[in-house]
Amino acid sequence: MSSCLIARVEGGYLSEIMLYMYSLVDYVPVLVTTIGYSSNMTKAASYIVPPLSGLSKVFTSIKRRHFEQVQVAVPIILNVLKAVALDSDDADDAELESVFHRAVGIANSIYEVCNKLDGVSNEKLRALLGLYVLQCLALLSASISYKDSTCHLLVLELSQISSYCGLTYMSLLTAFDVETVVGFVFGEDKDAHMSCLSHVKHGVALSVVWGLVSEEVAHATKESLVAIKDDLHNNQTKRWQAIGTLKHVLSFVNLPWELKKHTINFLLCITDGCVSGEYLGEHSEWSSYMPNIFTALQVLTDIPDTRRFDILKALITNTDSSSMIAIFIDIVRREMHMEVCNSTSVKEAPDSNNETHPDMPFWTPSVLELVELVLRPPRGGPPSLPDASDAVLSALNLYRFVLMTESTGKTNRTGVLSRSNLVKAYNEWLLPLRTLVSGIMTENKNDYDQLAVDTVCTLNPLEPVLYRCIELVEEKLKQSTT
Repeated sequence: MSSCLIARVEGGYLSEIMLYMYSLVDYVPVLVTTIGYSSNMTKAASYIVPPLSGLSKVFTSIKRRHFEQVQVAVPIILNVLKAVALDSDDADDAELESVFHRAVGIANSIYEVCNKLDGVSNEKLRALLGLYVLQCLALLSASISYKDSTCHLLVLELSQISSYCGLTYMSLLTAFDVETVVGFVFGEDKDAHMSCLSHVKHGVALSVVWGLVSEEVAHATKESLVAIKDDLHNNQTKRWQAIGTLKHVLSFVNLPWELKKHTINFLLCITDGCVSGEYLGEHSEWSSYMPNIFTALQVLTDIPDTRRFDILKALITNTDSSSMIAIFIDIVRREMHMEVCNSTSVKEAPDSNNETHPDMPFWTPSVLELVELVLRPPRGGPPSLPDASDAVLSALNLYRFVLMTESTGKTNRTGVLSRSNLVKAYNEWLLPLRTLVSGIMTENKNDYDQLAVDTVCTLNPLEPVLYRCIELVEEKLKQSTT
């Protein structure tokens, strides 16, 4: 029977054929080859549904070599799902829902097979089922409307199976190593199977995010998100591990913004007020969690450009640590520099108007709001020095960079060159800061107490940048009156 004909046979009739042929031979390899071949010919979701339905029934009828047969089938099934979910342009929601109903049905069939096994075979099949569920969860979240009730029901079923596989929220956030699990399931062939499991890491994070989205999902998994948040909030190592895991939601372009928003809120919740005394121990062993810190910062480079500024602004607004604010502001400056270097609009079509350019999402008036957050905090008055010196220095460097770049390029995308903004920066940001810095330096320059020396050393790098900003603004104000 040709693959074209098989792809078009009605689901019930095809299932009967499969079960009959299975009574004669081990049919799983034949069937999954048919599915894979059919998916190469067409990515139409309607052609994939019948074979998936039949395969779900075949799994529960396997009499021997259970794990080996499922192990052969799962990679091909996942490749087919990936092609239909992410690469097909003509599949509508109804067709995709039908495909994922069958995919969840296959997960339930594998679950039934697990209950027939014990020992190592059971452990391996449960691990394989866990990988399958996580990959399906990622593809489902990226392809079916977030607001669709069917999506929530399918997620609920997958989450229940995930719990059976021993995948708790905390273990997923802090201890789940995809490569290790794949190695356990596929042995020496693990590298050959990584491509079909390319979104498992996203599924790991999404398992937790869906628990935040739906109380029903969290209840079904018997997880206490309150306890998990408290644990992550109070344990710095676990917190950084969780941040490294959750970054995959933010970097997945196909996911809806609603899921990313829940992820950001969760990140803010577990990090709120954490940058404090717990890091100040004289003998703290930073090396143990520095890799996780760098992994967490990698989140920012993985986020799509159009969303990256909003997330950086949220991080700056909700962070109490001057050093972390400085890092985030420096990232903003680096992004703006890269946009200038890469944008042909700066070189070929400079525009002096205050308009947002799609290829330069960081060059907007919002960047001045970041500077103001630091130089004129919402609580009023100048920033607290020397405590906030790192953040202030970064904010001044950002302001100077924007001012000089806009002046040189004869643009004004941020509005930094408008007279009203120049006057505001001069009178409300720079002059009060100069008065504060001058007063502190005068008070401490003749004092040789260690605290005074440290204060002077801290403010020394800040002073020249501040005065250069004042000079630049004064020059621009003079030019605007001539």
